[in-house]
Order: sequence, then C-alpha cells, then structure tokens
Amino acid sequence: MRFDLHVHTTLSSCSQLTLEEIVSFAGAKGLDGVCITDHDTMAVRQVFKEGVQDNGLCVIFGLEYATEEGDFLLFGPFEEIRPGLAAAELLRYVEASGGVAVAAHPCRRTRSTRENLIKDHLCRIVESVNGRNSHPENKQAASWCQRYNVSQVSGSDAHALSELGMAATRFHEPIHSRSDLIRSLKNGSFTAERAAEEGDTVTGIPSSRGHEANP
Repeated sequence: MRFDLHVHTTLSSCSQLTLEEIVSFAGAKGLDGVCITDHDTMAVRQVFKEGVQDNGLCVIFGLEYATEEGDFLLFGPFEEIRPGLAAAELLRYVEASGGVAVAAHPCRRTRSTRENLIKDHLCRIVESVNGRNSHPENKQAASWCQRYNVSQVSGSDAHALSELGMAATRFHEPIHSRSDLIRSLKNGSFTAERAAEEGDTVTGIPSSRGHEANP
C-alpha cells in the first residue's frame, strides 16, 4: 500500500490543500492512503472521519509537532499533545503512549533536527525523502539513517494538490487504521520511495527492519 505520510490541509495556515481535494484526487496520484499531519493540531478529527473512505482511500490522523530541536510527525492513541514540550520529552511521551515519531525533514536548512536525537535513537524513523526538500538535504538525511541504523520513510509534505503524492512510503502489509500504521512503522514493514526528481525510476530505500521505532 502506497501512503503519503506527510500532508497538510487548510487547517494549517500555510496550506491550500483541502480535505475534499485529498480524498478526490489521491487515488489518481497512486496513493492508497494519506496521513493528515497539520502543524501542532489534530483538529481534523472535529471535521472529518478517520479511516477508510467510501472510495477506498485510507485517511489517518497525526500531527507535525514543532520543537526547537526539530519537527516530528506523530502518530499515536492521542488526539492532542500540549504545546511547548522539548524534543526529548516529546519523544519519550509518544513512546510511552504506544505511539511512534518520525523526524520530519531533518536536514532542511531551516527547521532541522538535532542530530543527537537520531544518533541516540530517541527517534528511530527519519523522513529521508521530503517532497519539499532539496536533493542535498534529502541525501544528508539518508546518510544519517545509514550512519545510525534508523528506518527511512518518504512524505510529500504537501501544501497544495500538485504536491500530493510526490513522495510516499510503501507498506508491505494492509493499513486500514491508525493502529495498523503504528504497528507497521514499529516493525519496519515498509520501504521509502525516492522523490521523482532524484531518478528516472522510483527506487526503494530499505528500512531498518525488525526493531522498534522507539526504543
């Protein structure tokens, strides 16, 4: 199943992408599922139903949480997380809740992730391909994954319909719910795709299989 793990809707002030556009056009962009990861909020739950839609698209709720030491895509049995947490505190909270964290665009010139959080395995999944990052930024993120033996995922970071599905992650088992997604992220049952501009074909980046996403 091909999922875009990093999508912003108009509930993020910087995004022009509507929920209606996502549901209507995701399939045409080769997606089986989409994760809504608006900035610091899961308000989407108040206006939309999570799960498999009438057209078969699976929509899962998460959020992108900003800290001074990096931004993180969070998926777990929570609906909101109080603001202002330091990165280490946030990552430990997500782990304790049974959720999973992904370091978003970790090597972007702005909003980068503190490398020691990856090195010390406080966060063990990295968005090594972000659809809005430059090739050098994505390449550096992939090098972190290899150096520190952490898993790699891809996400478009879409803020407009034209960006939806430009980078995605392929899961090797069915994903029909948030709990399915969390389980698959933790057990490494996925492969990250390279962004289209990084090669003529979509090439899988093997994940670090067989370990928990957060220790």
